[in-house]
Amino acid sequence: MITASPGARITPDATAAGADWRQLWRDAVTDAGELLALLGLSHLAGQLPPADAGFPLRVPRGFVARMRQGDPRDPLLLQVLPQLAELDEVPGFVTDAVGDLAAREAQGVLHKYQGRALLIASGSCAINCRYCFRRHFPYGEEMAAAGQWRQALEYLRQDHSVSELILSGGDPLALATAKLEELGRGLAGLPHVTRLRIHSRLPVVLPERIDDAFVAWLASVPLQKVVVLHANHANELDASVDAACARLRATGATVLNQSVLLRGVNDDADALAALSERLFAAGVLPYYLHQLDRVQGAAHFEVADGHALALVGALRARLPGYLVPRLVREVGGDASKRPL
Repeated sequence: MITASPGARITPDATAAGADWRQLWRDAVTDAGELLALLGLSHLAGQLPPADAGFPLRVPRGFVARMRQGDPRDPLLLQVLPQLAELDEVPGFVTDAVGDLAAREAQGVLHKYQGRALLIASGSCAINCRYCFRRHFPYGEEMAAAGQWRQALEYLRQDHSVSELILSGGDPLALATAKLEELGRGLAGLPHVTRLRIHSRLPVVLPERIDDAFVAWLASVPLQKVVVLHANHANELDASVDAACARLRATGATVLNQSVLLRGVNDDADALAALSERLFAAGVLPYYLHQLDRVQGAAHFEVADGHALALVGALRARLPGYLVPRLVREVGGDASKRPL
């Protein structure tokens, strides 16, 4: 249950405190009309696309609680609310925006860059971001966790050039900790894999996922560990996210953040500076600021390169260098992210 007073941010009911993350996942808002009603925006229901534009809405109630009541331009709401603009056919916006399918090497294994392999660990996310570059990805066919990770582990066993394993998705932390432990046991026989990198939005949108069992597992992993979060706006971070980040750091993991530059959400210098400052207060370093991947249905979020470069210039003028994320674009077939 969520309660609110007029003009205030909604807050989670106190009974949610200490709830199991799996129950909170199941209780996510999946109906756009309900989301608008929770925020006092029911009058906007007539502006929603039919059937959520073919990409279902999902947002944890704790994340909804960080949105502003009565504000249709709230930067967190805009990331998850279906828009009619998603139905527009825009030249250059395609279903496989970054060439994932061409990089497939085994079930759920993408190998794009020297020394690093990526596993599509899960097809599930706790939150469906409307700009997601994998919103059209065939997850049903590409799940590295299937069959006790056998195909993925066999590929890694044969390619000794891979020193870093990246867990992505969907969201890898959608998997039960027992499933991650299964992978960890498989990696024990691969001495050339020395780093484990986990890309996850869950510590931000569902921080309860960073529970005792997960922390114990991550702390036990004998590899160098990096956790890359995904937050786009300072309002996404609250005390619960701070606590999750502290628990991640306590495992010995380096904790970074990557963002996507999104029109109407964070495309001004004040918002980006506030995000970097808030991340650092939580013990997280800004890593990448991505130009939008040109996936079909997300064109309304695109920010021109010239404006993006001006924003990063403004950040350099007002922040120490370690708080300025690198502005990059992913281009299918490139040997690395492309700096702008």
